[in-house]
Amino acid sequence: MSGSSSTLCGVDASCSTVLRWQFDLIWSLFEFHLDQLEDGDFLWEPADLCWTLHRDERGTWEPDWADSEPDPIPVPTIGWISWHIGWWWSVAIDHLSARTPRDRTEIVWPGPGPAVADWLRGLREEWLPILDQATEADLAAPAPFPWQDDSDKSVAHTFAWVNGELMKNVTEIGQLRLLRAAREPGF
Repeated sequence: MSGSSSTLCGVDASCSTVLRWQFDLIWSLFEFHLDQLEDGDFLWEPADLCWTLHRDERGTWEPDWADSEPDPIPVPTIGWISWHIGWWWSVAIDHLSARTPRDRTEIVWPGPGPAVADWLRGLREEWLPILDQATEADLAAPAPFPWQDDSDKSVAHTFAWVNGELMKNVTEIGQLRLLRAAREPGF
């Protein structure tokens, strides 16, 4: 590849600039869906076989979970997907902030409604300084998460993974929201 190291795909931009642009694009789509979600959307079950969240004896929301992927894979509810985003994103933030990563069971979903949007927007606020302050040297550093046993991945890979995972989850939420609206007019 010829040219300076700050040229990416023929555009004069750093890797961090492109990753931030991509994140902002994905987040703008997410905001559209977050603003449209209604309380009933979160626990709406789109299929007989689905993963959702249930209150435990203390009133805490707990996600359906299996340590190995079931076959067939359950269809997740919007609530489960929003908890899933909160889980993987919290752990990614922990890793890149040099904090002890939280266990999956420590990530508590706030329940259906606007509190979910607030929680996820709060994670975005935690994420932006990590993304914005990353230097090219930081991006090139080895990253153990989410690839515990793959030492050839960098922090840039982690940022790209966050963008990819968020895009996938945002799309799932949007599709479920649209499907519910189509099946249950008036919601």
